[in-house]
Amino acid sequence: MTTAANWTTHARKLADLMRERGDITTPAWHAAVADVPRHVFVPHAYEQDNTGQWTGWDTADRWDRVYATRTLVTALDDRRGFPDPVSSSTNPELMVRMLELLDFHDGHRVLEIGTGTGYNAALLSHRLGDDRVFSVDIDPDLVALAGERLNSIRFRPTLIAADGQGGLPQHAPYDRIIATCAVPAVPVSWAEQLAPGGAVLVDLKLAISAGNLVHLHLKDGGTLEGRFAPRFASFMAMRHENDEIVSVPPVEDVDGERTFTAAAPVPPWNSPVVWFLAQLSGLPRGVRFGMVLDRETRQPYEATLAAPDGSWTRINLAERTVTESGRTALWRPIEQAHRLWLDSGRPNWQRLGLTVDKYGHNTVWLDEPDSEHRWTITDN
Repeated sequence: MTTAANWTTHARKLADLMRERGDITTPAWHAAVADVPRHVFVPHAYEQDNTGQWTGWDTADRWDRVYATRTLVTALDDRRGFPDPVSSSTNPELMVRMLELLDFHDGHRVLEIGTGTGYNAALLSHRLGDDRVFSVDIDPDLVALAGERLNSIRFRPTLIAADGQGGLPQHAPYDRIIATCAVPAVPVSWAEQLAPGGAVLVDLKLAISAGNLVHLHLKDGGTLEGRFAPRFASFMAMRHENDEIVSVPPVEDVDGERTFTAAAPVPPWNSPVVWFLAQLSGLPRGVRFGMVLDRETRQPYEATLAAPDGSWTRINLAERTVTESGRTALWRPIEQAHRLWLDSGRPNWQRLGLTVDKYGHNTVWLDEPDSEHRWTITDN
């Protein structure tokens, strides 16, 4: 039997755990995590096993899993021909780290990009008051459901079904914008909707695992600028109404196979900064990566890359042998990125930054905005 005392005990333990780990440092956010019933926002979740199959489970009487530092997948979509996660309740540990990083103050107004389940909007409403919380999501059904759940615990922030790319101009300006989805470039519309002294926190991702949270501040002249967060984080990509499913065609043997030995890390996505720099160094957008498992041991023995033009690369993990074919040399940008990373003293995320000018140009830089190492993000 579940009781109010049960969930409040679990919620307080979760808040205490995050305080002990250093993710919560302020009493206001500790109180929010302890007082907001996460199970209201996640009555059902999905888990994927090691075969790739998804299984749903009801969260009732499983509050040990709900009130835990874990992400819970809450919605699947099968437009690709297989179940694909499209919404989740983010790990509360990550969520509170982001809220602390944004440094909210009493009276601040916040725009959340990506309503999802509504749990984060509840935390924000607890801290700021629901009249100062605004949230958008592309999915009207998710927005309606989040609104019902928020209302059930007497929070009524402003929720709008809209494309987060455009922000929410009718309620601007905002002191803070927090995005709980990943974007390939930060929209200039967000800068235009910030109040003086405002800040944005968003996951910039050029490909899966290729990017991180970046904390941007509004400067004179309408420019956003800031550095990437020290700890890696990842969100699902922002969705849009007319999204197209990008498929990678069958492998083509266009130019014959080329074989050589890798100097860069294998697999490269296990070195997140190098993998990010590789996207900036010429890896085409839409590259898919994966692992080939041994049928008997189920252990990976080969990494793979595949490009939209049919080019492909295979990397033997034990021998570090690279074999590739096709029009596009996929391994060359990775080697270039690795050499730059070594020559620059193995930079961590905090040495990388981003500038978004008033025209919307996104420029990544190493160490300083006027560094010799700068890259303008383009849709290549």
